[in-house]
Amino acid sequence: MNTKRFQLNEIEAAAKLLKQGELISFPTETVYGLGANAMDEAAVKKVYSAKGRPSDNPLIVHVASVDEVEKYVEEVSEQAKELMANFWPGPLTLIFKTKPGVFSKTVTGGLTSVAIRMPDNEATLALINLAGVPLVGPSANTSGKPSPTTADHVYHDLNGKIAGILDGGETGLGLESTVLDITDPKKPTILRPGALTKEDLESILENVYLDQHFVTKDESPKAPGMKYTHYAPNEPVVIVNGADEQWQKAIAYYQNKDEKVGLLANEERINQYKGTVTAVYSLGEKDSTIAAAKSLYAGLRFFEKTPVTVILAEAYDKNGIGGAYMNRLEKAAANHYFTEEMSNSSEQQ
Repeated sequence: MNTKRFQLNEIEAAAKLLKQGELISFPTETVYGLGANAMDEAAVKKVYSAKGRPSDNPLIVHVASVDEVEKYVEEVSEQAKELMANFWPGPLTLIFKTKPGVFSKTVTGGLTSVAIRMPDNEATLALINLAGVPLVGPSANTSGKPSPTTADHVYHDLNGKIAGILDGGETGLGLESTVLDITDPKKPTILRPGALTKEDLESILENVYLDQHFVTKDESPKAPGMKYTHYAPNEPVVIVNGADEQWQKAIAYYQNKDEKVGLLANEERINQYKGTVTAVYSLGEKDSTIAAAKSLYAGLRFFEKTPVTVILAEAYDKNGIGGAYMNRLEKAAANHYFTEEMSNSSEQQ
């Protein structure tokens, strides 16, 4: 199969392929999604095959309007209406109780709930409208690897596996949507943090809870992105949390082990150490968690083109979007931090 790149003036041709049961990657404000007709089980199964995705991992259904939602869910509560009025289109996925028989188990992961969102991207909203059906849209990457924020990233992972890519340039936010479970109206719970923060949601809702447990390989997640290891590049990632002294110790520790070190860090730190390590990628200005979140996946992917054998990655404060950044980074690193014990061993060598 030849994977075609569609420009924004070719949306109609891309939509035609979706109607025929093919897979088309589309841009959103978060990351690139891998689109298939959500009502066509055979097409949805192709998504799992192309990504190498576990079949117990539910998919997010993308719609082009708020009005569509009532076709697919048991109830659109006043709480849901308020959330959609304030945050759609945008980086918020809502989990509803689904109407029986609307979506196949392939879409829901065998659950009685369904995840739905309306992306904030005019080209993709036009694509959904022209296709005439809701689209599943997990990140358009090989399962478990960093999500794609450009059409080139999608092409790298899925060339020859999907029919096409709608090229909308670089995505704006760089991290997947916030997933909010509203199946229990008394306990709205964030299952996956994103650019839309707990504080943002609590401007509308009185209390929002945060589910911080990692889903193990034996559990079935209620939302995508909940598995313990996810978003990981080929090289091991180690998180460094501390001042310059800790970075010096971390670099020395791995170089003493004959590792080729890559740094994924803020601009100031990159400028300080770029002559002493194998490769570097800047996450932007020192205090900008927004820039770090936008750059994280591109940075993790960057090192695949270099000879580095370990990536040392910068920790950020977990407030605001920093919480979403650290959620993704901790999963990419399987929660592996550079520790004081390792620091001491590097000093003894």
